[in-house]
Amino acid sequence: MDHLYIFDTTLRDGEQVPGCQLNTVEKIQVAKALEQLGVDVIEAGFPISSPGDFNSVVEISKAVTWPTICALTRAVEKDIDCAVEALKYAKHKRIHTGIGTSDSHIKYKFNSTREEIIERAVAAVKYARNKVDEVEFYAEDAGRTDNEYLAKVVQAVVNAGARVINIPDTTGYCMPWEFGEKIKYLMEHVDGLASGKAILSTHCHNDLGMATANTISGVVNGARQVEVTINGIGERAGNTSLEEIAMIIKCHQATMPVETNINTQKIWGTSRLVSSLMNMPVQPNKAVVGKNAFAHSSGIHQDGVLKNVQTYEIMDPKDVGIDENSIVLTARSGRAALKHRLSVLGVEMEQEKLDKTYEAFLRLADKKKEINDDDILMLVGQDRAENNHIQLESLQVTTGKGVTPIAAIRLKVANEIFEAAGVGNGPVDASIKALKQIIRREMTLKEMTIQAIDKGSDDSCKVHVQVEHDNRIYYGFGSDTDIVTASIEAYIDCINKFKS
Repeated sequence: MDHLYIFDTTLRDGEQVPGCQLNTVEKIQVAKALEQLGVDVIEAGFPISSPGDFNSVVEISKAVTWPTICALTRAVEKDIDCAVEALKYAKHKRIHTGIGTSDSHIKYKFNSTREEIIERAVAAVKYARNKVDEVEFYAEDAGRTDNEYLAKVVQAVVNAGARVINIPDTTGYCMPWEFGEKIKYLMEHVDGLASGKAILSTHCHNDLGMATANTISGVVNGARQVEVTINGIGERAGNTSLEEIAMIIKCHQATMPVETNINTQKIWGTSRLVSSLMNMPVQPNKAVVGKNAFAHSSGIHQDGVLKNVQTYEIMDPKDVGIDENSIVLTARSGRAALKHRLSVLGVEMEQEKLDKTYEAFLRLADKKKEINDDDILMLVGQDRAENNHIQLESLQVTTGKGVTPIAAIRLKVANEIFEAAGVGNGPVDASIKALKQIIRREMTLKEMTIQAIDKGSDDSCKVHVQVEHDNRIYYGFGSDTDIVTASIEAYIDCINKFKS
């Protein structure tokens, strides 16, 4: 089986998104995460574009060991010289140079001719090849380039020493069968591709929502490198999503002609890291890494998943680094989902009582978008506050710029009062550390979501948290006018659910 090289351009093409710029330290953090993920090539930046980009390529080259570090250039000697200098510390280095090849680019961007473009392409590849061993050539706007002419360009740069030929669908214009046919045409008409002297790479954009489909079509027809980004970020509508390609190949490994080095269990963590650092939220319905990717709210789906998870899930959440799927209770949920949630909360009931509770559940669900654990306990006649073993009595936090956050907490545990103080890197962290001095259990905060409340509510925010304890994930909810208090209430809510 052939190896499919994963070329990640999150730090170059992905960072071109307005508002997503990273500093050098943050870029190193992402690069190390990509290394752990198992990518083969990291496109670290465009060195000639700015001193900051140049420095980032230098520092990433120092920080990363195994992946090839790639630097982008135009087909210009000074660009290539700058990239070579930026890559001097890289253990494995690659120059990525190229030029536009479509008639539109040739006429309007370069005011040139087809013949001159080939001459410039060959000259750039030869110049780069004299500087580094590994050169990749990109034929910008290849998606709209005539196949016959494109084959001439590719043949010329392969002969000049390029070992990877990037065929970008720069504008996201191609249909999947068109892009696949383009790759197939090149494989059949360019000497050196079938023998492995050089390989074709895909670089697809998502302007029409077909980046992933085009990429897979390219792979099926002979491409052996894919250029992708985490979460599919990138210019305009974005690039091909790394996580989608990785999981397509994993799910279809019996029929796909390739394999990758991607450790898919690192996908979720890497996705969240990039989303956080770039301040680029992942849309809830995003394939593989969206918060709803493994969530089920339809009663039919919930019942099927509870009976056999493969009924409606083609991927195991653990394969992408998620602990488990989620059953979301809404007006479309069935008895099976309600019974399951009651069981999680430690409430067991006979069928007759379950039926009555379900009727009340539907009436409430028609009024609310989503039913939480407090709502369910209310329906079965239990008041969470009264049944909580641990309750927050008071919380005082001192924080501010130039001040070390300190929290003092007071808890009622089994009708006995305990007090503790903690120091942290923020008010929530300090409060949790104070809490842990009283509740001495092994537990880890896995995720925290903060949501503003308006429209007449007395609470200004609500917080959902996930806490891991004894190899199990617990979900907690808290609301308050104070965000730190809401966070700790949610954390305590989790602790109260721990199985003793």
